[in-house]
Amino acid sequence: MKNIILLLTTMIITSSSFGGDEKIVPSKISKVTVYSQGAQIYRKANYSIGKGVTEVVIDGVSDNIDGNSLQVNATGNSIILDTKYSLFYPENKAITSTGLPLKIRRKIGLLEDSIAITNYTLRELQDEIDVYTATKSILANNGAIRGQGKVNDSIGLLKHAIEYYTVKMMEVNKKLNKLNQKKSKSQKKQRGMNQRLTDLKNFQTNGGNTPKQLGPSYRITVTFKSDVAVTGKLDISYLVSNAGWTPMYDLRSDATSSKINLNYKANVHQNTGIDWKDVRLNISTNNPYHNKTKPTLHPWYVDFNIYKDQSLKKYKEGKNRGNIPRKAAEMDYAADAIEEVQVSSRTDAFFNASAAGNASSFVTVVDNLISAEFRIDLPYSIKSNNQKHMVLIKNVDINANYKYYTVPKYDKSVYLVAQLSKLDELQLVPAKANIFFDGTYMGETYINPSSMDDTLSLSLGKDPNIIVNRVLMQKECKTKVVGTKTERTFAYSIEVKNLKSRTIKLVVQDQIPITTNADIEIETLDISKGKLNKKNGLIEWEFNLKPKQKKELSLSYKVKYDKDKNLVVN
Repeated sequence: MKNIILLLTTMIITSSSFGGDEKIVPSKISKVTVYSQGAQIYRKANYSIGKGVTEVVIDGVSDNIDGNSLQVNATGNSIILDTKYSLFYPENKAITSTGLPLKIRRKIGLLEDSIAITNYTLRELQDEIDVYTATKSILANNGAIRGQGKVNDSIGLLKHAIEYYTVKMMEVNKKLNKLNQKKSKSQKKQRGMNQRLTDLKNFQTNGGNTPKQLGPSYRITVTFKSDVAVTGKLDISYLVSNAGWTPMYDLRSDATSSKINLNYKANVHQNTGIDWKDVRLNISTNNPYHNKTKPTLHPWYVDFNIYKDQSLKKYKEGKNRGNIPRKAAEMDYAADAIEEVQVSSRTDAFFNASAAGNASSFVTVVDNLISAEFRIDLPYSIKSNNQKHMVLIKNVDINANYKYYTVPKYDKSVYLVAQLSKLDELQLVPAKANIFFDGTYMGETYINPSSMDDTLSLSLGKDPNIIVNRVLMQKECKTKVVGTKTERTFAYSIEVKNLKSRTIKLVVQDQIPITTNADIEIETLDISKGKLNKKNGLIEWEFNLKPKQKKELSLSYKVKYDKDKNLVVN
């Protein structure tokens, strides 16, 4: 018997110990790391628990947390048994009328009497409406009005019937309209009294306010076990999906400077359901939702397409063509254009500026192994409304090499181009950039740091003070036949002039045709010491042009081909 009592006592103690208390503690978002897709939220909270097992609840968190990303760290001499993210449905507790103050009970009684009177009024209105509706139906369906019976034999009777119908129907419609208006007002009054009655019945004595109907909330529950009373701090982090940032650049330059000012900005947005108030932001180039698994190569097998060979043989012999599937017949019809082997492979891989400069001084760049993170030591408040908020990441001056470019074959304008180098040190990501030159907005360009080129060229617009002209030299253009070949000679003159007050570096680009046909020969005659790329036929002249200086370039080439063939050279 003693053993049974001891066992029951142990079970009761154990049950009470592991049943655990529940404590809701306030928390605050201290830091947010915003990724290109998603955001890592960091919360802080203080907790105090007694001996045994206790559940500490962090309420009012976002409704789109990735449960796998939840992390909780705690200080103090306690053990974290479990952490979970769940949806909580609170109970709306209503107070019974017996526990209400006398004044409230009297108001409830008066309201209930008024509601009862309103119900009688609505019933009377509805009875009148039913009577007039039936009268309207009788008038509309009467035989005299519908032209039935002996009315048709007498014009006088018909005229009298119509006049009577018109007068009575107007009276009935007006009466129905007034009754429906009274009914609508009474129903509205009744709804208001019912709502007021509900509020009074749910009256709470603490402050005299009606309780708000609480909806479901999302919470994080941390289960602790401790042998003594403990006070400590909680650090909680988790990933949410409804947030992110997009990059944007501003490039500012002027004619007197050899540098370009780069404003690196992030348009941050979030719709997590929780406002971020006075938090420290980190902007990360990482995307946690991208695939992190390295692709794996598997054996790559090639073999002859036996089915194709058989169907092709049948088609050529003209036997049983009607039995060949349509798709196979269509493939066989173009057999000469189809290779004789079929290749298959497998893989399991898933495939302004001064203010900006001051703000950028609060940004620290941290290079991680696979991404960069910009830590901003300024508080930001971003509401959960999916609106974009501009956050300055970096403001730097970049060394620029300015050159003027022209391609007179297509456009006789001259464009100022800024060449930027060493952009890989800035941890940029591909995005659009606004261009400002001498305080004027010039348009947009696209910065793509992932390109293999070490230098980024930005076109800053046209310069009307540099004149370019390209002319076909008719006298030097000749066509003649030599043996079995036709020889055509083309010649152009390119003239450039600098009207600016300073020396410029100008690059002129043109081209000669290229061919992969052995029967066509192309010979370069004169390119005025320009650099020719024989692979693509592009010619480039680069030189300095002094103020008011003029320079002329020559371009000529010869094309040979069979005289019995027609060749178009544009």
